Amino acid sequence: MTDHDASRTTASWAGAPDLDASRPQSARIYDYLLGGKDNFAPDRAVGDALIQEVPALPAMVRGQRAFLARAVRYLVTECGVRQFLDIGTGIPAADNVHEVAQTLAPDARVVYVDNDHIVLSHARALMTGTSEGATAFILADIRDPAALLQHSELIATLDHERPIALMLLGIVHHLRDADDPYGLVATLVDWLPPGSYLTIAGPASDFDPEAMAAVAASAERSGVPYVARSREETLRFFTGLDLVEPGIVPIQEWRPDEPGAPEVYGWAVMGRTPPR
Repeated sequence: MTDHDASRTTASWAGAPDLDASRPQSARIYDYLLGGKDNFAPDRAVGDALIQEVPALPAMVRGQRAFLARAVRYLVTECGVRQFLDIGTGIPAADNVHEVAQTLAPDARVVYVDNDHIVLSHARALMTGTSEGATAFILADIRDPAALLQHSELIATLDHERPIALMLLGIVHHLRDADDPYGLVATLVDWLPPGSYLTIAGPASDFDPEAMAAVAASAERSGVPYVARSREETLRFFTGLDLVEPGIVPIQEWRPDEPGAPEVYGWAVMGRTPPR
């Protein structure tokens, strides 16, 4: 660890338990690809290796971040959603879910979930919501949905009698097939109230298969799960849901603010659970 890394640990991440700066972590790699500073040398090494395979990867990551803002705006303004469950929060950056949602609807309520102590330490320190709404942070793992859905903070913050938007952006590709990703997502969707929404965005295996296979292999060599999925594999997460227009499309093409955004090798899709 460099002196720069060490000072960042004591200044920014003081009090974060179980900090292991010697191993790369997906949220910190994502932060590095976004151009952030909350990462360590091993995270940057993995990020650089991924960029070597796909030089446009940082632009693609920014494209996925821009999709988050578009999706939240749509859910608030077009669907009337006021509750969000964001799993795989990542280190805070611009246009977090609660910032976008509460700018449009100050009474919006957001629960962030991540399994990294650093992410939650940052979130609690940096992300404050409106007085009319609520923002909560949970240390939990998507691979243990039962514990997550029974968490007292989740129960206290979100009203299970009203629709909830489940946001799974940049998270399901970190689930290997052995983790039963479809079963995990189905458990979360089954818990959602009627008329709720599921939003997923993640890397695609069928845009440039050779490049994405190289990215996945590079990440896996560093111990970071990375499973890019095809259009059909991504759609399986939405079995039984009504897709929101425009359906499943490349991330940059989902209700774009303006045409001509850089191509992102990933699928974006939103679906609605059946109403009562």
